[in-house]
Amino acid sequence: MKRIIWILGISGTFVPNPVKASSEKLETQRPNIVLIIADDLGYGELGCQGNPQIPTPNIDDLAKKGVRFTSGYVTAPNCSPSRAGILTGKYQTRFGYENNPIGAKNDDPGYGLPTNQKTMAEILHNNGYATAVIGKWHLGGTAKYHPMRRGFDEFFGFLHEGHSYAYPTWKDVTSMYRRLTLPDGTKGRWIHGNTVYYTAMGYDEPPYDANNPIMRGSQPVEESTYLTEAFSREAISFIDRKKDQPFFLEVAFNSVHSPMQAKNEDLAGLSGIEDIQRRIFAGMLINMDRGIGQIIQKLRESGLDDNTVIIFLSDNGGPTRELTSSNLPLRGEKGNLYEGGIRVPFIIQWNGKIPAGTTYEKPVISLDILPTVVAATGAETPQDIDGVNLLPYITGKEAGQPHQCLYWRQNGLTALRSGDWKIFNKKSNSLQPEWELYNLVDDIGETNNLVKQFPDKFKELHTNWNELNVKMVDPLFK
Repeated sequence: MKRIIWILGISGTFVPNPVKASSEKLETQRPNIVLIIADDLGYGELGCQGNPQIPTPNIDDLAKKGVRFTSGYVTAPNCSPSRAGILTGKYQTRFGYENNPIGAKNDDPGYGLPTNQKTMAEILHNNGYATAVIGKWHLGGTAKYHPMRRGFDEFFGFLHEGHSYAYPTWKDVTSMYRRLTLPDGTKGRWIHGNTVYYTAMGYDEPPYDANNPIMRGSQPVEESTYLTEAFSREAISFIDRKKDQPFFLEVAFNSVHSPMQAKNEDLAGLSGIEDIQRRIFAGMLINMDRGIGQIIQKLRESGLDDNTVIIFLSDNGGPTRELTSSNLPLRGEKGNLYEGGIRVPFIIQWNGKIPAGTTYEKPVISLDILPTVVAATGAETPQDIDGVNLLPYITGKEAGQPHQCLYWRQNGLTALRSGDWKIFNKKSNSLQPEWELYNLVDDIGETNNLVKQFPDKFKELHTNWNELNVKMVDPLFK
């Protein structure tokens, strides 16, 4: 690709300089970044994570060609604060973004990623990258928090915590909704055509679409494609339009977050899964995996696959009761600080630059994505972050631990991992804590509380937690 620089002449007019831009060589060497975030995907649901039931060949291929982190964590057990940590490289508790806004709270002008926090997109945009986020935002639903005011050149998606994948009138989609009571006044399950109601959760499906349109930029649009496929389409379009310049693309699928809606064609091959709820979940995951494969194929066709860092992770653990999500072999689920709420599928691929088909077992966290990306692109790493550049560790240049400790706090629930050990306070009342201690190497399922057997180890980790906690601030909202 040839470039022309326009130089300001003495007369004030612009004249063309036929010399190629001096930055062209740099731009062709700087890698593209594709960050793929799954929503509510459990630790144990992918083939590469040990699940043979649901085929996920494209995500598995990322692991086959990259590094899979077996102890990869996020900073919160639910969506919004976890995403705040990913995009800033900081524990969100440092700036008070501790809790998860849902429903109408998304439109509260005080709810959102604080505007004094710089995002990964801003850093890369300021270093010449084209930037886009496709899919779920969930970091503020009012104007000042809009992604195009947070470093992204383009946005296609929705601002709140969830959205329907298809309108209820679509005939080629099967939907399963939570209800307080079935149409006949009973409890249980009710099936009518392509609609299933169930009462096991004890409450209705949230009105995700209320005041939460699909948007291109800041303008609502009508979308007639199953939403996961629409997000894949838009990601492919961005790659095609920006392939001649370095880009950062965040693809934030809302799959497999509720509402549970799967295309019938994806359900057709899942007759071996008897439970309709599990079958719908599997169909949603299969559709997302296919979209990821299409995105990777577009990179390959564009000659970009060897110059693109691809990162895949879930924003938190799976909500088992709601979606049938498996977090095995971990204990817990979305919303708590057992491993099943915060340890997630986490993969990085960079062809030719990091070892392929390897696993990395030392604890890492989503905060590490920002400094790793910044280092790969040659941008300047912010000094006030908690994340660590993982490249020296996964290439073998550094042999130590990326982190001495990993820290969590939300609504009084607290945890810390140090080496093989983890402490967890499961009581939200901080005045009456109930601490547990686990050795995660010997007991990944957190079944044997060792707090009484190893009081000195508990004291050590509790001291570490307190030293970190005093550096945090009170929640901005609850």
